[in-house]
Amino acid sequence: GATIQVLLFAQLAAKLKLNAPNAHTFLEIIGERWGKLAHLVFLFFGLATNIVVSSMLCLGGSATVTALTGMNTIAACFLIPLGVAIYVVAGGMRATLLCDYTHTAVLFAIIFVFMFTVYATSDKIGSIGKMHELLVTAAANHPVDGNAQGSYLTMRSKNGLIFGVINIIGNFATVFNDQAYWQRAIASQPASCVKAYLLGGLAWFSIPFGFATTMGLAAVALNGHPDMAPLTPAQVSAGLPAPTAAAALLGKSGAAAMLILLFLAVTSATSAELIAVSSILTYDVYKKYINPNATEAQVLRVSHYMVAAFAIFMGIAGTIFFYIGVSMGWLYTFMGVLLGSAVVPIALCITWSKASRMGCVVGAISGLIAGIIAWMVTTSQLNDKINVMTSGGDYEMLAGNLAAIGVGGIVATAWSYIAPDDFNFDITRAINSPTHLKDIVEVEHSDKEKAPSVDSKTEKDVSHTVAPVEHEVIRAGITDEKDLDPVALNKAFKFAAWSSVVLTVILIILIPLPLFFASTVYDVGSLKAWVIVAIIWAFLASFTVVIYPLYESKDSLIMICKGIVKDLFKPGSGKYTAPTPVVA
Repeated sequence: GATIQVLLFAQLAAKLKLNAPNAHTFLEIIGERWGKLAHLVFLFFGLATNIVVSSMLCLGGSATVTALTGMNTIAACFLIPLGVAIYVVAGGMRATLLCDYTHTAVLFAIIFVFMFTVYATSDKIGSIGKMHELLVTAAANHPVDGNAQGSYLTMRSKNGLIFGVINIIGNFATVFNDQAYWQRAIASQPASCVKAYLLGGLAWFSIPFGFATTMGLAAVALNGHPDMAPLTPAQVSAGLPAPTAAAALLGKSGAAAMLILLFLAVTSATSAELIAVSSILTYDVYKKYINPNATEAQVLRVSHYMVAAFAIFMGIAGTIFFYIGVSMGWLYTFMGVLLGSAVVPIALCITWSKASRMGCVVGAISGLIAGIIAWMVTTSQLNDKINVMTSGGDYEMLAGNLAAIGVGGIVATAWSYIAPDDFNFDITRAINSPTHLKDIVEVEHSDKEKAPSVDSKTEKDVSHTVAPVEHEVIRAGITDEKDLDPVALNKAFKFAAWSSVVLTVILIILIPLPLFFASTVYDVGSLKAWVIVAIIWAFLASFTVVIYPLYESKDSLIMICKGIVKDLFKPGSGKYTAPTPVVA
């Protein structure tokens, strides 16, 4: 999954709160810092990221819905985004965050059902020992090329290592370039921002880890079982092993549970993409280039239009990819080729004052060109012809991914060292800053210019008490000044940097690489330890993302419950009213 990318994104989230706390999008920061050319270049990468991610959601979701229900694939491609668009338009970011929470809670419940079914209650598997036996048999019948002894019970996998590298690069692109992740950093409180991404990254890992250990291995173990439908390579690439295994294990109830799980996961991700694209098209296209003086009512109306328009576009994109034979798996490995070159330049823009405007723009463009060239050249050298099937091979995609992120990162970083900029982040801190602060500064400045008089102290007192109240405008999305302590934010960034780097090194080097080079084929005891760790991790993750948020929000929840009770007895009496500021 995107575990290490989310962990490392905690650094960018901390820097965002320090260097541009009131920005609506990461592209606003790029435009303010580097100008129109850079803004347009990275606008392409931002929208391309959302289109690729959205297309994967449509393709994977529609393929699973079709396999489980028989629904027409094209209908599923359109119904998934359009259904989500309704509640996004109605509830906005709040609806998205609430749905994320409730969907995640139910998703973990379903994952636990599958875990205990596979390893405890199923008459087809039912224990870790039986799983080990079935996997040994599967390896004997169909040994895996590139795996130690052809086994499924090993970390020594050549294809797994290649996919791991592709996965890391591609997910850097779909995290660092995706406005959906920046949106959550923007919406969060500075005090909890870093903690949220670190805990979220660790919790995230439990889903691919636990689900692969459960349903992934179950699909392999049940291969050839009468209740397990045979799968073609195209169906595997479309993401159908887990749904097929669920149906084999639990019949119609398993298919229904998988359908619910898919619906919850896809709708949560789709809502995030709709909000992200709406924000980009509203603030970085409409407000920046079409109507710079747009009112908040106009901005809100356009954002709703953009949600609806992109929902339709998602359906069209999914349909196009379906008809040309591009699967979710192909897009997943290709996303790093198309998007990887922008990862380092975007990170440098937010975090480093010396990052060169021209170096980062050239790095992003040259990395994209290098990635596509490497991908196509490798495809032509390893195959007789170039088509969707041949271009989606491991080595072909690995070459393109490495060239894209490597060239983009090297050019941007080297250029910035050779010809560095000297940017003052006060410029980006002023993006969307509260209007009343400007008025207060102007009043104070005018006070200083006045000649001293007997009543000067009285005049200053009046200006300081009246002006802020008169001009203050409460605007949604503006971070409170008291939450922007530079010392605390720098401390949070340092904590994010150390913790995320240490966790990343542990997760991608210290644990997997020794296991890979050991070439060990695991016995029953080793598999048992693996499964137990996966289950414990899933339980800890569910506590972190389901129970802990309730504890953190206990004061707000109590206040809401009191308001509901008041409304039951006296309608309208429970409405929240903000405390009246005390005028000195």
